[in-house]
Amino acid sequence: LAGLLLLGALLLSGGLACGPGRGFGKRRHPKKLTPLAYKQFIPNVAEKTLGASGRYEGKISRASERFKELTPNYNPDIIFKDEENTGADRLMTQRCKDKLNALAISVMNQWPGVKLRVTEGWDEDGHHSEESLHYEGRAVDITTSDRDRSKYGMLARLAVEAGFDWVYYESKAHIHCSVKAENSVAAKSGGCFPGSALVNLEQGGTKLVKDLSPGDRVLAADGQGQLLYSEFLTFLDQEEPPLHRVFYVIETRRPRTRLLLTAAHLLFVVPQQNHSQPQPIFASRVRPGHHVYVLGKGGQTLLPATVHRVSLQEEASGAYAPLTAQGTILINQVLASCYAVIEEHSWAHWAFAPFRLAHTLLAMLSPSGPSYPSLSLSAVPSETTAGIHWYSRLLYHIGRWVLDSDMLHPLGMAS
Repeated sequence: LAGLLLLGALLLSGGLACGPGRGFGKRRHPKKLTPLAYKQFIPNVAEKTLGASGRYEGKISRASERFKELTPNYNPDIIFKDEENTGADRLMTQRCKDKLNALAISVMNQWPGVKLRVTEGWDEDGHHSEESLHYEGRAVDITTSDRDRSKYGMLARLAVEAGFDWVYYESKAHIHCSVKAENSVAAKSGGCFPGSALVNLEQGGTKLVKDLSPGDRVLAADGQGQLLYSEFLTFLDQEEPPLHRVFYVIETRRPRTRLLLTAAHLLFVVPQQNHSQPQPIFASRVRPGHHVYVLGKGGQTLLPATVHRVSLQEEASGAYAPLTAQGTILINQVLASCYAVIEEHSWAHWAFAPFRLAHTLLAMLSPSGPSYPSLSLSAVPSETTAGIHWYSRLLYHIGRWVLDSDMLHPLGMAS
């Protein structure tokens, strides 16, 4: 069964990338990389915000308890300036080290004979601005070993591709890169709802999303926004309390609703032209004035409701990403997608077709309803570090291989 699902995922993902050289079964041509312009930064938000490297968490000194969070980088393919002769520039968080080592390989591939050079790493002497991420070992300033400034725009692009959470062509003399904190809520976004969120059941009443069980039938909607009940299949992500997550809070007044969901999750809004075709967008892109679909009075139809407020809120009630057979779900009476990370609901729904097919076949073969270990959270080809479903993780890695990085939300699976 796992082989069937893997084959289906590969075929579907190849179909999503049907351009020349992008599918499976043929060699993938390197995608064209565009250098960053001077003073450009990616993502296009402030460095210490949720969508980039996250908030400053405090200076680390050699005497502090957090000093153990830093690890030395002795990669021979990286040149460390280390002008203080203390080895401080080699110290960094593990996440920063991983991204820097990946970038070092890219630099050598891009310019044979040239190495990555680090001019600034962890700062213990106060040489940077207040609340600089250099004080936490989460930032590096880099150049190429030949100091050819004509390469720096492309160096910045390579840093983006290597996975740094924020890259800034800050100076003619260097590129600034930073990462999220190892344990920050910003690094654990994914695509989920809090455990306190409510769903509507077919037999009447509501249920906490964290209490859903396979076979529950919950209120959802089809592609035209028509209400229906759909079977709950599994959780694509499941993190138990007291996990802390930052959620976007989407509020409407008429009728009054309040929905919490993570930045990378998809929410349906009313498009400006064709009002009968709900448009999926990332929660982080929802703005006051957008119209979302909410359950009308009597619970028989969906109505557009104006978003009047969008805010951020940290919750400790866990995080859950329910999957229904329809691929949609009403959470707190607001229509949302079951998918996240990529802003193409239809693509994601097709990519899960093999999973739904396997679920249907197993239900037919065993109508008494036993558990299906191969479809569960715990039955994974290799152990996962969080409660992300193995099939979601598989599709995410395939998506990173066949799609441009710009198509994936930066907080999709940052953790």
